[in-house]
Amino acid sequence: MLVEGDVVLRPIRLRDQRAWREVNRRNRDWLRPWEATVPPPTPSGPITQRPTYRQMVRHLRSEANAGRMLPFVVEYQGRLVGQLTVAGITWGSMCSGHVGYWVDQSVAGRGVMPTAVALAVDHCFRTVGLHRIEVCIRPENGPSRRVVEKLGFREEGLRPRYLHIDGAWRDHLVFALTAEEVPEGLLRRRRRERRGNAAGPSAPNAVDPGTPSK
Repeated sequence: MLVEGDVVLRPIRLRDQRAWREVNRRNRDWLRPWEATVPPPTPSGPITQRPTYRQMVRHLRSEANAGRMLPFVVEYQGRLVGQLTVAGITWGSMCSGHVGYWVDQSVAGRGVMPTAVALAVDHCFRTVGLHRIEVCIRPENGPSRRVVEKLGFREEGLRPRYLHIDGAWRDHLVFALTAEEVPEGLLRRRRRERRGNAAGPSAPNAVDPGTPSK
């Protein structure tokens, strides 16, 4: 369990089903433009369907046990408000992974997702031993881009037609950080910068729209 103030990251559980479904249902319109979808089958490919909640959790646990994934739910003030997954973990000479996330629209603007991403990145660098973390975001998803920009991720370029999102193959921008870029830890750097902004007479209010990273 990773904690910073009112924000908690913890492993997803089968018994989270009711709360997870309720949050997902209320946010259908909010999440749909950024959600991964199943592409149509190719002549030689299998026909696949979206997994049920239980199938999803079992798959996430299997990948976690194999060292390829870190599946979390996000809690804010004691209730489930979203999901964050570190996926595609690769070891050997790469030691890398990528982060995807979504959050309840009702808590947008409260700094939940930047804090959750900072917690996850610090855990990956300092405890898990990864060297590089990526976040891939559709160019149109301005709110999600602002999350990584606030945290100091570098924009590295465009991956054309990278993921099947909202019914089509969509371009994604790649943002990345390496462990050497945040030697003090991402969360500590975020705290320091927020204190500095709060002290400035014309500092803007922090905004966390909290949309999915797709």
